[in-house]
Amino acid sequence: MSEPRLPRAVEIFVSFVTLLRLNGFAVAPEQTVAFLAAIELLGPNSLDDIHRAGLATLAPPPERRAAYDVLFDIHFLGHEAPDQLSGEEEDVVRLQEEGRGSDEPLFAEEQNESGLAATRAEALVARRFATRATGDALRRLAREAAAKLPRRRGHRRMRARRGAFADLRRTLRESVRHDGEVMRLRRLKRRPRPRKLLVLIDVSGSMKARTEHNMRLAHALVQAAPNVEVFTLGTRLTRVSRALRLKRREQAMAAAAHVVSDWDGGTRIGEALKAFLAVPRFSTYARGAAVFVISDGLERGDPSALCAAAEKLSLRSWRLSWLTPLASGPAFRPQTEALMAIEPFVDDMVAGGSDMAIVEHILSLGQRSAA
Repeated sequence: MSEPRLPRAVEIFVSFVTLLRLNGFAVAPEQTVAFLAAIELLGPNSLDDIHRAGLATLAPPPERRAAYDVLFDIHFLGHEAPDQLSGEEEDVVRLQEEGRGSDEPLFAEEQNESGLAATRAEALVARRFATRATGDALRRLAREAAAKLPRRRGHRRMRARRGAFADLRRTLRESVRHDGEVMRLRRLKRRPRPRKLLVLIDVSGSMKARTEHNMRLAHALVQAAPNVEVFTLGTRLTRVSRALRLKRREQAMAAAAHVVSDWDGGTRIGEALKAFLAVPRFSTYARGAAVFVISDGLERGDPSALCAAAEKLSLRSWRLSWLTPLASGPAFRPQTEALMAIEPFVDDMVAGGSDMAIVEHILSLGQRSAA
């Protein structure tokens, strides 16, 4: 049987709600139903009726009212986003799932060739990854991940010499062999489980020298451990976990290159992290997880959005690590405004300028405790 389809007149309103969700607006299904009911009640007689119905039922936060208006004009009036975005409205960050990369233009008119300056301008470009041999750091990660990655106590229990729980079933079974005498109380403990891992990779122009290495490391981590989620951050937030689950590295890199559209573009780390936290399905990936943000933290403008997102991410995660190529050693102290602002909320701010340094930190977390 074919799946039921929405009436043609309703599709444009439902797709507007989808566009809001993709840009970080939290809209519940009940609000979508209320939005449609309000439009039916109002007629509607004009676009102003639809706009007012959306404000009343979808309830965009006051600080994002400008972004809501821009998205409304783009969707219903067909305005071009680059011509409409200015000032505060530049904070619109698009969220991109796997399979949506082909919907966007692959090449931008301008590219950040140097990669030395951080910018908020969006550049949609295609990227190809070269075929390279597996380095020593990635081989070490594949070899030691099972034993050294962080683990958590699961809900299932297992036999143990010492434990917090009594194994009554095994104890009573053994007592039958001794005429009902309990010779020894058997114990149970919680079975250790691999902890969730979340990797957020900055693919902006200022990180272009490390982008390919970081993507290959993320692929090796996905192959070596279960429950790994990978996102790229730039001017967009893109989930690349499904692409990186392909076993052959060349195929996985090609799939990821097709999915991500904002390679070597601008930097909107704070807005991208806010968009990640605004989507409930994505924010659950961070709950109780070891979170790794691989970024130089070169955020343009006021770092308040990045600071607020880092605080929320730290509260949800088991441990938040910020791996930056700017760190030169254990005595590193952040010098940029953005890194200094988020330092109180980051558990580990360590070197991220080489595969060996990143792998060393990831494998060392198995001996750490929760922050």
